[in-house]
Amino acid sequence: MVAVFVGFGLLIGTLFGFFGMGGSFLVTPALLVLGYPSTVAVGSGLAFVFGTSVIGALKHRDHGQVDYKLAAIMTVAMTAGIELGKRVVFLLEATGLADLVINAAYVGLLAIVGLFTLRDAWGDDGEGADLSDRVQSLEIPPMVHLRGGVRVSAPIVVAVGLAIGVLSGFLGVGGGFLLMPAMMYGLGVPAAIAVGTDILQITISGAFGAFTYAQSGSVALPVVGFLLLGSALGARVGAGATNLVDEGEIKGYFAAMLLAGSVAVAANKLGTVYGIEALNALSTVLIFGAAFLVSGAVVLAAVCRLRGQTNGTLCRLTTS
Repeated sequence: MVAVFVGFGLLIGTLFGFFGMGGSFLVTPALLVLGYPSTVAVGSGLAFVFGTSVIGALKHRDHGQVDYKLAAIMTVAMTAGIELGKRVVFLLEATGLADLVINAAYVGLLAIVGLFTLRDAWGDDGEGADLSDRVQSLEIPPMVHLRGGVRVSAPIVVAVGLAIGVLSGFLGVGGGFLLMPAMMYGLGVPAAIAVGTDILQITISGAFGAFTYAQSGSVALPVVGFLLLGSALGARVGAGATNLVDEGEIKGYFAAMLLAGSVAVAANKLGTVYGIEALNALSTVLIFGAAFLVSGAVVLAAVCRLRGQTNGTLCRLTTS
C-alpha cells in the first residue's frame, strides 16, 4: 500500500498542478473505496490538499498566474463555509447517514460539473461566457477589479466562496473542482489565472479544514504522508504544463476527471449495497486508472507543445 499511495500521490500531484485542485476530489473517494470511515477520508483529503497546494502555489506564482485579491476574498468566505460544512458531516455521522449522503453528493456534483465542463470544452456554445457576462453586469457595490480584465461585485464573490466552502467542508475537498469552474464560468476569470488563484486559496482553506478534522482525530497521517511524498514532484510538473496546453484542453481533461470520479463513487456505493464485488473492483480501477491516464495525457500534451511535435501520432491523439 505504501507504493500505491506514493504512486497515486505522484499522479494526483500532476493533476493538481495542472487543474488547480488539491486532489481530494479523488483522494477522499479513493479512501472511501478502500474502506476508511467517512470522517477519516474527509479529514485526510483536506490534509493532503494543504500539503500539496503549497508546492503548486509557489510554482504558479512564478508564472504570474495568481490573483491575490480574488484569493483573499475567497479564502475568508470559504473558511467560514468549511466550518459549517464540517458540522453537518459530524451531525450526519451521529445519525448514521454520513456515508450515504457524502457518496450521493459526490456522485451528483462531480457528474453535473463534469458534464457542464465537457459540453463547454467540446461545444464551445458560449453559455459560460453568457453567464459570466450576466454576473459581471450586476452592479452591487463594492465592485472589485480582477486580473484578466474582470470587474465583478465583491458580495457576489463572497457568496460564491461561502457556498463552495460549505460544500468543501461537507465533502472533504479543497473546493477546487467547484471553485475553478465557478471562477471561469461564473466570474469570467481566464482558465490559467483561475488555476493559480485556486491553488493559493486552497493552501489556506485546506490548512484550516485539515486542522479542524485533526482536532477530532480524523486524519490518517501515514496515508497523507505517503501521498505527499509522491505529489511533491507531480505538482511542479503539472503547474509547468498549464503554460503549454490551451484552455480548451484544460477544460476537457478537467471534465474527464470529474466524470470518472462520479462513476467510481456510484459503482462503489452500489457494489457495497448489493454485494456486487465487480462494481467495487470497477470503482477502484476508475479512481486509479483515471488519474493515471489523464495525468499521462497532460504530460504528453505539454511535451508535444514544448517540442513542437504535434505532427506525431501520439500528439495528434492527445490534442484532438
